[in-house]
Amino acid sequence: MKLRSGSTLFFIFLLSAIHGLAFAHADHDEEDGDNGDEMRLEMIHRYSPHAKDHGVHVEMPPTQQELIQELYRHDVFRLQMMAQKRQQNGHDQGLNSSSNSTRRMDMQIKHSMVMPINAGWDYGFGQYLVKLKVGTPSQKFLVIVGTGSDLTWVKCRSHCGKSCGIRKGRIERSRLFNRDRSSTFKPVPCSSKMCEFDLANMFSLNKCPSPLSSCRYDYSYAEGSSASGTFGTDIIRASLSNGKRTRMKDVLIGCSESVIGKGSVKGSDGMLGFGLGRYSFATKAALKFGGKLSYCLLDHMSHKNVTSYLTFGANKKAVLQGKMSYTQLIFSDRSVGAIYGVHLQGISVGGQMLNIPLHIWNPKLGGGTLLDSGSSLTFLTKPAYKPVMTALTKPLTKLRRLSSGGDGFDFCFDPRGYRDRLVPKLVFHFAGGAKFAPPVKNYVIDISPGKKCIALVSATEGPCVIGNILQQNHLWEFNLVRKTLGFAPSTCT
Repeated sequence: MKLRSGSTLFFIFLLSAIHGLAFAHADHDEEDGDNGDEMRLEMIHRYSPHAKDHGVHVEMPPTQQELIQELYRHDVFRLQMMAQKRQQNGHDQGLNSSSNSTRRMDMQIKHSMVMPINAGWDYGFGQYLVKLKVGTPSQKFLVIVGTGSDLTWVKCRSHCGKSCGIRKGRIERSRLFNRDRSSTFKPVPCSSKMCEFDLANMFSLNKCPSPLSSCRYDYSYAEGSSASGTFGTDIIRASLSNGKRTRMKDVLIGCSESVIGKGSVKGSDGMLGFGLGRYSFATKAALKFGGKLSYCLLDHMSHKNVTSYLTFGANKKAVLQGKMSYTQLIFSDRSVGAIYGVHLQGISVGGQMLNIPLHIWNPKLGGGTLLDSGSSLTFLTKPAYKPVMTALTKPLTKLRRLSSGGDGFDFCFDPRGYRDRLVPKLVFHFAGGAKFAPPVKNYVIDISPGKKCIALVSATEGPCVIGNILQQNHLWEFNLVRKTLGFAPSTCT
């Protein structure tokens, strides 16, 4: 992966991830059904050199190394929040426990994929933004992809005064959703069962001055930001691969009258719920297009005018550079929210399987593996990290070592005399025989001019995390009906 040098910068995503800018073009032809097409959303990373061209205004770290440090801090904080949440939930059941058993997602069963968020915060914000068109007539908004959240919300123009309740927060941007101007916006009554029960996992409040008053929420995020407002449903419009537009009816939308906090939320008009719950945008869009969603990530710091995409549907336009491999997805770790679990069974370096204790891959014993688009870096717990690093660095011992400089990496070096072919191949072995072999540039990265590091980080406990840098230049396809993950090398074009 080539990062910017000097005052230019470097990359990240998933699944997370996950996590872009989605452009919904104004087309007069709208379709309610998928008709075999897919919905393709353009994704722009918040730290891309081209982000400002798309209306993303985020203060960037002045140097590449400072950006890496910021991404590292974000990821560590995210992992700490996951660990805290697992402890709060007495995480002895694991990702695939019977008590947290997943229900098969059936296209006819609306309640099949409910994954409650069990605490009053999310794990932080994603790294990608999308553009949405909401309401009738449509209003455009730039929103963050929330990889651990079901709630989609936009900053909202309110005329309810003191009756809005909770607390005040300044809405700084000029793009505000005017629900009164949308003929298709429908408030959710606070007296409804939907408010009282279904939306409790998205922090609906018990406050109900009158039966027809709007259902309210107060949503807090781990980064210290929060959003409060009222629930409603409306239409979201987007483009199909055939050039026509599609409309998603009755999408749950939060109308946030109060937004408090710092950091990521300031550079957007709201949040796109990318969780796996019944009311999330991701679930609704995936079911509309056959139960599939996929993404393919390019190096976001490339100075080429490159674009990453998030696709709902079959993604027939994907250009693959190898056959798709498939493994099982795990949706049932309620303690870590809407993040994808996978059955990793081992890691090999240079064709040799490493001696890693099997309990590291066992979610029932507190281990397991997450494919997370919301994390930039890849974290391996110590029993896996040590043998992997020993095998990867053995051929590099003749290179001059450099200090990490607070980047979180243990092995950094002067790249003079370095060639990618010196590094043995790193392969992740999944259940069912699927193998993920990322290119060397995804795990040996440029930190600053004259400095490279192996971009793997040691974690003390919990699941291993495959971050979005390692995921680059691969198509990742999530089949929410069959509960499978497919992946293959791709040009991402």
